[in-house]
Amino acid sequence: MKSIFEHTQSAHCENGVVVNLLRSHGFKEINEPLAFGIGSGLFYVHIPFLKLNNAPAIAFRTMPGMIFKRTNRSLGIKYVSKKFKNEQKGEQFLDNLLNKDIKVGCQVGVFNLSYLPPEYRFHFNAHNIVVFGRENGQYLVSDSVMEEATTSDKEELLRARYSKGIYAPKGHLYYIKDKNVNIDEQRLKKAIVKGIKRNTRDMLHVPGPVAGVKGIKYTARKITKWREDLGLRKAGRYLGHIVRMQEEIGTGGGGFRFLYAAFLEQAAELLEEGELLKISDEFVKSGDLWRSAAIDMAGVYKGKNSEQSHFLEISEKLVDISEVEKNAFQKLTKLKLKL
Repeated sequence: MKSIFEHTQSAHCENGVVVNLLRSHGFKEINEPLAFGIGSGLFYVHIPFLKLNNAPAIAFRTMPGMIFKRTNRSLGIKYVSKKFKNEQKGEQFLDNLLNKDIKVGCQVGVFNLSYLPPEYRFHFNAHNIVVFGRENGQYLVSDSVMEEATTSDKEELLRARYSKGIYAPKGHLYYIKDKNVNIDEQRLKKAIVKGIKRNTRDMLHVPGPVAGVKGIKYTARKITKWREDLGLRKAGRYLGHIVRMQEEIGTGGGGFRFLYAAFLEQAAELLEEGELLKISDEFVKSGDLWRSAAIDMAGVYKGKNSEQSHFLEISEKLVDISEVEKNAFQKLTKLKLKL
């Protein structure tokens, strides 16, 4: 069945799903920076033994689905999140929800989505869309990285929902149970503070060397050895992989930092805390450094820069990024945010 749905474009897929679903349930005040910040979406992890597209798995965001879950929990909104081993059961469950005019978030693999431009269709399974109805045998799809809503046929959507590999969706879908969402200002403030505290924990205090600000330095150390250990061609491909994860998968490294800066700006106004504006500027600085590092990494990948000195320069920038973000999050921990 067809459904009335207002599609809103966003910089990152899961943020967009959260915004689109909450607005469809009446919470019009939500926007992408708020969803990202309340959901504590900012993260970094480098898992050397886990391979994605034949390169180490690197992520600039929290695990798929967590922004949706955290945002709704913090705002006190009831939701459902399910996976299905059986493809037919997963498809039938989705159809039953659509028959009730329930808008549904789905985790999918981008390789199987024909409406995406060819350059975006590679093996990445942590993409998120909203399916909001059916018409003429086609599913109606809101992919928030696209300018307008689109469609997907039955076979294509099923393949995307059950694509194989790292972060395999396994039919993962999620939706909001509450028909009408009304969030008062006090609840919103509490959710903002909780999101900030959780993100500082994730970036500063996750055990081990590969996650948070420590993870950024871990990557920096690895980069200094790649040229000698892997050879120039493979080392360049690894750097190209970081650029792809940073700049092509949603907003990635730099864009996420700008998004978090925008969240802190809104938080400063709502919480009446001017210090948050100053800390926001530090995340803008981090975003600029990530973009600069991406340009340098792309230069190596394209063969323009090939000396060990170029790898060392990239490594030094990542060390600087780690320090900037560490200092910014430490300042956030020291704030006594008023409610």
